[in-house]
Amino acid sequence: MREKLVTSAPRLGNSLVAPRRISRQVMVGDVPLGGGAPVVIQSMCDTKTRDYSATMRQILALAKAGCQLVRVAVPEDEDARALKDIVRHSPLPVIADIHYTPQHALMAIEAGVHKVRLNPGTCVVTDWAKRIAREVREAGIPIRIGVNSGSIAKRYVDEFVNDPAGTMVKSALDYIKIMQDEGVEDIVVSLKSTDVETMVQANRQFAQLSDLPLHLGVTEAGPGVGGAARSTVGLSLLLAEGIGDTIRVSLTDNPVEEVKVAKEILAALDLLPDHIKLVACPTCGRINYDLYKLIELVQDYLEELEVSGKLTVAVMGCEVNGPGECREADVGIAAGRGNFLIYREGKIVRSKLTFDELLPALKEEIETFLASRGA
Repeated sequence: MREKLVTSAPRLGNSLVAPRRISRQVMVGDVPLGGGAPVVIQSMCDTKTRDYSATMRQILALAKAGCQLVRVAVPEDEDARALKDIVRHSPLPVIADIHYTPQHALMAIEAGVHKVRLNPGTCVVTDWAKRIAREVREAGIPIRIGVNSGSIAKRYVDEFVNDPAGTMVKSALDYIKIMQDEGVEDIVVSLKSTDVETMVQANRQFAQLSDLPLHLGVTEAGPGVGGAARSTVGLSLLLAEGIGDTIRVSLTDNPVEEVKVAKEILAALDLLPDHIKLVACPTCGRINYDLYKLIELVQDYLEELEVSGKLTVAVMGCEVNGPGECREADVGIAAGRGNFLIYREGKIVRSKLTFDELLPALKEEIETFLASRGA
């Protein structure tokens, strides 16, 4: 019988998040994972890695969105051969995703990738695993042991039916031993499933048994709102318990959208050091101007804005909650009865603005606020 899924973490003071699990630190390029470092956001390109131009465009877009590590698929020799140029020009550390053809791992290491991901269910030949372990050790790069419930090794299938989470942990531990027997200590582990409960329980169990850093994700979560919701539930449960050193939100969508959702998850848990929070009305019949248009304009502006620290911007539609939300935000717009107001640090700084004056005025007040705190 499965352990009952715990749906809440203990509150400590005013925080929802428990103290971080103390994990061993592993460096992926210049990005630290674990050891008390901030939770790292990563994603995976959906381009053909052999298409250098398309892959680099996507990596640059991911970096701009706030991604910190990027993984690329290496299913063919052509993909492996493209890695050298990608690694040379990528602004992000590059992780090679290897399945079925272990020779591609050796080609990726030679190309200079910053980490290799192996799946115990698709790279099952122990002699090859040992050889790859020796090569990553010599190259001084980490390896990720990525167990997925959808590609569990055949020898574990019968156990998996009765105990999916426990079997995933066992698979990871067996593969870790192979790596450690060859002198590899820089290991990152992921235990992913499309089933949120299985994913959560597997990571909880592993966190009790090892101090290796954990990469979290609900794999094949799906498109749009459904995928984002499943990922949010699984990741938030673990992060709130202090478990997890790096995350990926797996969506059937542009990878940039994965990064946006990941940033919002971390920000909501106060785990993102630099973040812009946009507070806005859910809309109702009291609103008498085009709030959707204004929100779109503000979002476009904020997505291009770089801040150090946190910034809260409120865009409110009427006089019911507008003044209160704007007073709590760093900068905000409140509307009511044809009168638009701009708040900064809890005080009205502009009034009687027209709709067309709102965005320029908001930009100026945000710039004034950031300048006042030296951001």
